Amino acid sequence: MGHLVLLDHIHKGYREGDRERIVLRGADLGIARGEWLALLGRSGSGKSTLLNLMAGIDLPDRGEVRVDGLPINRMTERERTLFRRNRIGFVFQFYNLIPTLTVLENLLLPLELAGADDRAGRARAAELLDAVGLGDRAAGYPDRLSGGEQQRVAVARALVHQPSLVLADEPTGNLDAESGAQVLALFQELVRRGGTTLVMVTHSDEVARLADRVVCIRDGLLEERMAGGAPP
Repeated sequence: MGHLVLLDHIHKGYREGDRERIVLRGADLGIARGEWLALLGRSGSGKSTLLNLMAGIDLPDRGEVRVDGLPINRMTERERTLFRRNRIGFVFQFYNLIPTLTVLENLLLPLELAGADDRAGRARAAELLDAVGLGDRAAGYPDRLSGGEQQRVAVARALVHQPSLVLADEPTGNLDAESGAQVLALFQELVRRGGTTLVMVTHSDEVARLADRVVCIRDGLLEERMAGGAPP
């Protein structure tokens, strides 16, 4: 199957006033194609930083990040932008839908940015809206949807351009239990069906049980554990 994501001895720190805060100190990780990886850790441990490194939003101080064989940290800023546009799907805790666009237009936006807003792309967007149970809301606007419905649209938007990698940062953290369970079921169905690699940041052990593998960030390093084990 091979690795889609490879992190090789990653170091990352940030300046906070006169001090430097070290987030990652020699972290290594390989993520297989089609794998669902849950990323756990305390607040401030570096989970979101790790997602940003995989997306090329952030660059490591030392070490190498490779996604789909591409050395992200050696790319120019423009190359990283195009890489994200074509190969990465994002799902965040707060949906990030554009309120002035209809539900369908929100889905079509990644396709337009990638130059793939053609008949096949529009058909895929409509199919995904049906798959998330919102095909009849295509012409509506996000503010007419519940939080759970908005997050289901966000999941569909993350997958519409058929990315190699989906990065999800606490995607159920702002939802009630029932809506969160629906969104997780969607991830299971849609990501598995497309063979997409998923990295999901979560604080929930219940969410982590659904993953193929669980990795914890502790003291700047990555520790693997069995899915369903005790959280850090």
